Amino acid sequence: MSHYQDESIKGESVKTDFTEDMTYSEYLGLDKILSAQHTLTDAHDEKLFIIVHQVSELWMNLIIHEINSACEDIKIDQYKQAFKKLARVGNIQKQLIQVWEVLSTMTPSDYLKFREDLGNSSGFQSFQNRMIEYSLGYKTTHALKIYEKDPNIYNQLKNQLERPSIYDETIKAVNRAGFDIDKDVLNREVTKNYERNDSVKEAFKEIYLNSEDYFELYELLEKLTDVEDRYSQWRFRHMKTVQRIIGFKIGTGGSSGVNYLKRVIDQAFFPELWELRTEL
Repeated sequence: MSHYQDESIKGESVKTDFTEDMTYSEYLGLDKILSAQHTLTDAHDEKLFIIVHQVSELWMNLIIHEINSACEDIKIDQYKQAFKKLARVGNIQKQLIQVWEVLSTMTPSDYLKFREDLGNSSGFQSFQNRMIEYSLGYKTTHALKIYEKDPNIYNQLKNQLERPSIYDETIKAVNRAGFDIDKDVLNREVTKNYERNDSVKEAFKEIYLNSEDYFELYELLEKLTDVEDRYSQWRFRHMKTVQRIIGFKIGTGGSSGVNYLKRVIDQAFFPELWELRTEL
């Protein structure tokens, strides 16, 4: 059997017969990924809109994977492994921030050509973004009803809701290191939204003031600060992109759009980490 061979690979031991072996495309499931852009209109920019959001969801999936794994590392004081995963999360977040630059190439008139066809679907309904918020300790449940339509998605959210957040695990690690943390915090109901606590702030402040003595904990707290900082940057770029394209219109999912996005920019996942900086 003869096989076509590009001039550029002559002399290379490149496999070309895959009748019995798995190909690159098969391994990645590219047939599913590249055929998942189901446009509803003939508008040129609708494919851009879909792909930008699909790419974002893929990156979010990896963030959830890395944060949950980092939580398991922190539980057993394996900080180096956690640092590597959180550094990866930070680099993924850079990709998520940059993707708004791509979507910003779409003008208001471009979007109007297919916006009505989206119905009530909206990025506000991203269950993976909700899972990331849960993994960081923001455990509001008012939007869970959105996901009751799909038991699989609902159960994923419920499982993440019931897991201690990475902030919970960090606070417990600080307590294991000998710092006095209020028992109400250590034994809190993890399905509830985290609320700031003075004992946590004082412990964190002591770590920062003696960073050489508690370097691993200090580095962990800085890694969490990096994650929240980039999350805020992502929210800001999201807000500005939406404002650029639709102004102050109501979002397709019924939210107040830009006004809602502006409100959540300064929402803190790790309040004590930001408070202590004023006091150092």
